[in-house]
Amino acid sequence: MKSAQIYKYSQEFFAIRNEDVHQICTDFEPNAIDPDYVYWLNFHSLNDRDSLELLCQKLQLDKLSIESIFLPLRRSKVEEYPNYLFFQIHTLKNNSSSASDSEKLSFIVGKSFLLSFQEHQGQHFSEVRQRIEKSKGKIRSQKSDFLLFRLLDALIDEIFVKTEEVSDQIDIIDAGIHSAMKGELLRDIEMQKRELIELRKLIQPIKDLLAGLETMEHPLIDPSNTHYFKNLRNSCTSLLEDVEAHKQILDSLSNLYYAAQGQRMNEIMKVLTVVSSIFIPLTFIVGVYGMNFKYMPELEYPYGYYTVVGVMICIGVGLFAYFMKRGWLKRD
Repeated sequence: MKSAQIYKYSQEFFAIRNEDVHQICTDFEPNAIDPDYVYWLNFHSLNDRDSLELLCQKLQLDKLSIESIFLPLRRSKVEEYPNYLFFQIHTLKNNSSSASDSEKLSFIVGKSFLLSFQEHQGQHFSEVRQRIEKSKGKIRSQKSDFLLFRLLDALIDEIFVKTEEVSDQIDIIDAGIHSAMKGELLRDIEMQKRELIELRKLIQPIKDLLAGLETMEHPLIDPSNTHYFKNLRNSCTSLLEDVEAHKQILDSLSNLYYAAQGQRMNEIMKVLTVVSSIFIPLTFIVGVYGMNFKYMPELEYPYGYYTVVGVMICIGVGLFAYFMKRGWLKRD
């Protein structure tokens, strides 16, 4: 895949170009933008800074906006300018194994155009591309603000998928606790808790940003499309509720793990106590007849050994039967 891509589309037409960043930035001329079309420029790398800055200067972007594209993102933000909207968010890196593996995305929304900047090569917006190419839904009949909605929707869907993966892992941990108490389970619980914390750190800023877009009175945001951003904000609210519910389940599983470990320890201690209780009187008898006194009446008894052994067996069997009757040897 090339490091840059440009879509030009309308209700009846679309065209795609895949080029390197330098070629796209050099060829794209704002004066040639046809208001009857929407232009989407997506960049998969920020390495060619000079070319990207040239493009931004052609679009008459503020210097602070240009600088923000290349700086590390501390918090998600949205900024309004007379001729464009600029905002940045953190989202999951494409095909990431952990929610802590995130990347910064920057968006510039203008009249009839949208620029998206990714730090790494990735297919965040495959579904959006399919909608444009196959004219699915109303995307080709809408302007750049609706394209923005679709891009954000695709990012939120990725977080939904990651949340479902965490849910599947929780089910596996739950089954493990009820079947085999492995030491790795507690580590897995803590790992999933960290995943939820990282997901929350991604979702909350996006929700706040969407709340701003929903109430924003800007000529680039069609009032008839604000309900789409409201739906996305509601999706973020649902995600946060899922994250909180999963966190509570993990807390419960952690408590269950410790309770089960305590129960197992109690079972072990109970068995050891029963065994000790049986052998204490036997040890006492052996200790008495193991004393080295010269005069002990039983030492001269011909059947003394067999008598003592028989008494010890009777005591052991009797205590075992008593413990069984009381239910002390039954496993819960």
